[in-house]
Amino acid sequence: MTDLTLTQRAPDPEPASSSTRPRPSIAEKIRDMGQNRIGALLLLIATAAAIIWANVAAGSYESFWETHLSVGVGDLTLDFTLHALVNDALMAIFFFTVGLEVRREFAIGELTSWSRAVVPVVAAIAGLVVPAVLFVLVANGSGQEHAWGVVISTDTAFLVGALALIGPRVPGRLRVFLLALAVVDDIGALSIIALVYTEDFNPMPLIIAAIGLVGVYFTRYLRGGRGPVYATLSIIVWMAFLASGVHPTLAGVAIALLVPVYRPNRRDVEHALDLARTFRQSPNTEYARAAANSLRESISINERLQSAYAPYVAYVILPLFALANAGVQLSPEILAGAVGSSVTWGIVIGLVVGKLVGVFGSTALLRVLKLGEFGPGLTLDRILGGAALCGIGFTISLFIVDLAIDDETAQNEARVGVLAASVIAFVLATIIFRISDAARPDLDTGQTLARPIDSKRDHVFGSDDAPYTIVEYGDFQCPFCLKASGSIQEVKAELGDQLRYVWRHAPLEQVHPNALAGAEASEAASLQGKFFEFERGLFADQDNQRPSDIIALARDLGLDVEKFEADLTSPKVTGRVRDDMLDAEAMGISSVPTLFVNGRRHVGPYDAQSLIRALGANASDTGTVRV
Repeated sequence: MTDLTLTQRAPDPEPASSSTRPRPSIAEKIRDMGQNRIGALLLLIATAAAIIWANVAAGSYESFWETHLSVGVGDLTLDFTLHALVNDALMAIFFFTVGLEVRREFAIGELTSWSRAVVPVVAAIAGLVVPAVLFVLVANGSGQEHAWGVVISTDTAFLVGALALIGPRVPGRLRVFLLALAVVDDIGALSIIALVYTEDFNPMPLIIAAIGLVGVYFTRYLRGGRGPVYATLSIIVWMAFLASGVHPTLAGVAIALLVPVYRPNRRDVEHALDLARTFRQSPNTEYARAAANSLRESISINERLQSAYAPYVAYVILPLFALANAGVQLSPEILAGAVGSSVTWGIVIGLVVGKLVGVFGSTALLRVLKLGEFGPGLTLDRILGGAALCGIGFTISLFIVDLAIDDETAQNEARVGVLAASVIAFVLATIIFRISDAARPDLDTGQTLARPIDSKRDHVFGSDDAPYTIVEYGDFQCPFCLKASGSIQEVKAELGDQLRYVWRHAPLEQVHPNALAGAEASEAASLQGKFFEFERGLFADQDNQRPSDIIALARDLGLDVEKFEADLTSPKVTGRVRDDMLDAEAMGISSVPTLFVNGRRHVGPYDAQSLIRALGANASDTGTVRV
């Protein structure tokens, strides 16, 4: 057999090889968890500090945040309180990063394909509408019905941190689902802020803002010095929004949506690497600057800005916002008033019940109707826990409290409701995830194939009618592929057309630096009907899989190179590889190749006779010879 190639890790009992994913150390686990949780932790600390400060020294808390700052030249002066500086200026940076994420998701992320996006989009819309309706019903007669915007949005920072802290085992697909949902949720919240909670509207300054935004768009074409230009135009646009009466934080979103985003061009990356090698061979300032500039320019401005601003937003801006806005007094009188307040209960019911019913109910309906994509691991019990987490509305909820409610007593009642709802949502999600994990202890053991074989989706060699099936999760830099190919040839020679072989991607990025690029390249080749030919080419020369090598292989195979290069960065290709990787994560796959023989995970040697015996044994054990 010459058309079938299989990578293999060392047969037992040889020691683990380089094709085995390293087990993360305790330090690495703590670091990874900390990166996801630290923002939420700082928010919690700032919230607690604000509550303590407001209750221990209420006068100093209020007077501090009402301190005025004046900035200006001549007759042009801006006067802000510290509270307004945080809410109007610093939060514009927060919303800018939100806008960057929205732009990225629609350009190259989860929301590029309707079939992929329909589930989180519908869930997010239902999660906006149902809470608002419940709030209006509960708060009817309070005079604050117009504050329904308080319950519409989920706090993405708390959501991600809480998922890392209390989420289920192997939460990969749930995390992707919730992040996509949060992006749509943010779009809805920002639109409502602009349309519903804008007062004293003056359209004339928006003309200046529009000119500034046009300038932001064309700044991408400058050959250098884009940073100062972006900064100057951003300040002009922000001030124009402020003068117009539209909340100035929305200037951040408008600017972010015009910042270009794209996947790294492989040739640009390789050019940067060549410059780095030149610098290593001849270190000097000129080569260092050229290499650094080339590396930076290979990454889109959108992603560079996200990386640059994310730490400041997570570690400074959001905690400052919490410190400035969460200082609710919790005196017995205020708590008693909150307990009897329809505004407080409207917020609690809207966030906790509304988000749960809206997100989970709409998703369950889509599943029943078989609309949208649900991958392995995105089960209804996990979606239920994620829907409960969506009830943490903290940041934007507190933000809209300040915009929508003027009465100080009602503001305190609303803030109590937001804090209470966030705590209840967190506890409820924790209970749901713990029950889910306990009820399905074997869910993530990965002993059976999670996703059924689909000949329209999978890369299948052999007939769909073949009685024996081997599914492999692997990557194209696995060092045991040549040794394993002989075994597979023997299996094919023994079984002939009775064997069906399926390849799925599980690139070990930390071990094999070119494995992900190879996987995406093979998917680009598959769009021209050359997947297995490209696979063989990659396996035949594992040490040379740089971008130029991949392009050369495509040319040698007679592919349309221009189309191939375009497909390399297409959402269809990258999403296809990521889906396989999420499947592998859901099944706890930590090494390549991992084989499933007739749907059961294979454990033991990978020589031809062992595989043939496993094929026969699994067929007789399961009572079927097909997956």
